Amino acid sequence: MRRILIVDDAATVRMYHRGILESAGYLVEEAWNGIEALEKALEAPFDLYIVDINMPKLDGYGFLRELRQQQIAQQPAVMVSTEAAAGDERMAYQSGANSYLVKPVVQSQLLSHVRLLLGEANQ
Repeated sequence: MRRILIVDDAATVRMYHRGILESAGYLVEEAWNGIEALEKALEAPFDLYIVDINMPKLDGYGFLRELRQQQIAQQPAVMVSTEAAAGDERMAYQSGANSYLVKPVVQSQLLSHVRLLLGEANQ
């Protein structure tokens, strides 16, 4: 079963994304900031990361930059944020994101990005 880590400081957003992903058959874990997410990723890397930008202690950009420097298997990341400016999207990709979605994300949109990045697009 594919493991996905949701990194977001908003409990309601984590719960919403968890519900979508678990109903699609994924195993989901959560982190409320980039530091907690990095610790979890170093313990056991995930198959995919869904990352918010604005979080306390270590934001989404910082988390992805740190994650991409680690000597672990590098898996795809979807940056999900309320930030809709082109500069935010560019910074997300420069930080190591593979995809960028603007909140609020609809279920079909999230699942299509997740399945594509996990190589399950035709399933």
